[in-house]
Amino acid sequence: MSDSGRIAWINVSAGGVPKRPVEAARVTILGVEGDSHANVRFHGGPERAVCLFALERIAALAAEGHSIAPGAIGENVTVEGLEWSAVAPGTRLRLGPHVLLEVTSYTSPCVQIIGVFKAGDYGRVSQKRHPGWSRVYARVLGEGSIRRGDRIHLLRADASSTSAATG
Repeated sequence: MSDSGRIAWINVSAGGVPKRPVEAARVTILGVEGDSHANVRFHGGPERAVCLFALERIAALAAEGHSIAPGAIGENVTVEGLEWSAVAPGTRLRLGPHVLLEVTSYTSPCVQIIGVFKAGDYGRVSQKRHPGWSRVYARVLGEGSIRRGDRIHLLRADASSTSAATG
């Protein structure tokens, strides 16, 4: 694992989960175009514009017997090759040549993803219960288009500018 990786999947939905794969998408200050949220009180908005998760974590969860796949628990961008434990609030990521994100928080697992987890243990992706296994939310600092296979670079972490774990 390293400070660079690639976009393995881009996922969108008309609201809720699972999110379905697309080859490319435009990312704006409000998130991935073509993606909507069933509950805007807890999802979406400028501080939670993009949700990210690691393909390696998905594979490990599947090996534990969970019926998880990219997009199944609501991430917009499934990354591959990054040191996931380094992707924390304050981290900035460059996706493709133009999109710049800043991680704002860990996600709180939602009951809507319960069906993916063996014995309904959706807390398996809770940062509080299992540090390093949570998805993350990010704000968009630089808009642009992304495609599957685009490079991702971990730029820096600035913990003073973001919120702490919530899930």
